[in-house]
Amino acid sequence: MTRILILGASGYVGGHLAPRLASEGYHVRAAARRIDALRARGWDAVECVRADALEPDSLHDALEGVDLAYYLVHSMAAGSNFSDLDRRAAANFRDAAAQAGLKRIIYLGGIQPSNGASPHLASRMETGEVLRSGPVPVTELRAGIVVGPGSAAFEVIRDLVYHLPLMLAPRWVNSRSQPIALDDLLDYLVGLLRLDEHGDSHIYDAVGPETLSYGDLLRQFGQVVGRTVRIVSLPVLTPRLSSYWLDLVTAVPASIARPLIDGLKHDLISERPNELQDLIPIRQRSYREAVQQAMDQEQAAALTIRWTEGGFRYRRQRHDVSWYDKSVRVSVDSSRSTEEVWRDISSIGADRGWYVATWIWKLRGLIDRAIGGVGMRRGRRHPTELRVDDPLDFWRVAAVEPGRSLTLVAEMKLPGSAVLELSVDPDGAKSTTSLQAHFHPAGIWGLCYWFGLWPIHILMFKRLAAALAHGPGNRPR
Repeated sequence: MTRILILGASGYVGGHLAPRLASEGYHVRAAARRIDALRARGWDAVECVRADALEPDSLHDALEGVDLAYYLVHSMAAGSNFSDLDRRAAANFRDAAAQAGLKRIIYLGGIQPSNGASPHLASRMETGEVLRSGPVPVTELRAGIVVGPGSAAFEVIRDLVYHLPLMLAPRWVNSRSQPIALDDLLDYLVGLLRLDEHGDSHIYDAVGPETLSYGDLLRQFGQVVGRTVRIVSLPVLTPRLSSYWLDLVTAVPASIARPLIDGLKHDLISERPNELQDLIPIRQRSYREAVQQAMDQEQAAALTIRWTEGGFRYRRQRHDVSWYDKSVRVSVDSSRSTEEVWRDISSIGADRGWYVATWIWKLRGLIDRAIGGVGMRRGRRHPTELRVDDPLDFWRVAAVEPGRSLTLVAEMKLPGSAVLELSVDPDGAKSTTSLQAHFHPAGIWGLCYWFGLWPIHILMFKRLAAALAHGPGNRPR
């Protein structure tokens, strides 16, 4: 049995590739910087480990006993120095793969323009070159825009179509690309395992069957989801200016959206569109089919044991709510046992209150009832026990790991979806209490809601985490 490592398995491609390979009988080891993000997916047939390409020591254990590795790492979200990080990460993995005796690396890169690649696309090309500079053969798959939940381009399109019926767009809306369905890309990635490439390195383009402008992508997306899209092109609006404008209208992080938009200055068209299709024949999906499939797959996705970014249940099962979230995380160490902390987590709300400024929670409930929401009148089913789908004031229990974590989804009236996760982890004789709050905004009003209430939310969340860590009424001042 071929033993496979997927480095970058918490990303949207890796998150689909890992269970797909496991279902086909491969031994799969999924690796990411945050192992909790992998475990939250509940992959029973996948081994999950922590590894970071920027930490060479972490790669050796991840690669032990592995025959082949998928390299799905990129640092676009890291900010302006992403090119340097990508270069270092690729060099570290190249050397670790050689030391481990890997038979092949499969790297997912991006389609390159005929001239003048953006810094993001140039970095993706350089990563392939760095990996190929080692002794392990590399198969590089250069993909076009991937049509699937979590793809930055797909999520920008989603946010724009659902929340901006009239778009003032720059000239890049006329740039052309060959979008590929996520499932088609997965078919190619799995199909590469069956090719006999005689120990050589190869580069293939993975593109869809159609050549469409970015304006076409927006309009056809709107037709699939029943939204009318009107686009007015403004020659004076440059890609750089439009990337700043996108910060105001989409929840896609600026560190991701800006390099993406910079890459749309040029057509992204493959010069060899049929080469991979000849080697791995599949029925390619049209762009419309890919969009419809993405929406259907969101609804059919299984509920994870903890919040995961883009989870449909955690977005109130609404396609118009952003896949990306705005979030805050607070962790507090204390001398209390995990059992003591969990007792307070599992008893929160209803008659016992919310431990910190309960009157504010009640006021929020009154406001919610006044605008037609559920308010806090439902309380809870049992004073100390919780199970999935239980009501809890204006929340609903989405997931429970007894003794460890509680995940709640808000059912109040909101311009988006709010998720609150309370958890406790052992730390020797002590414990660490964590609070994570996530908000998936629905358009401009959702972003205004998040940023407008940020000062209040951050104060409340910090105080609540401290109260749970040290015991209600014993929070250090």
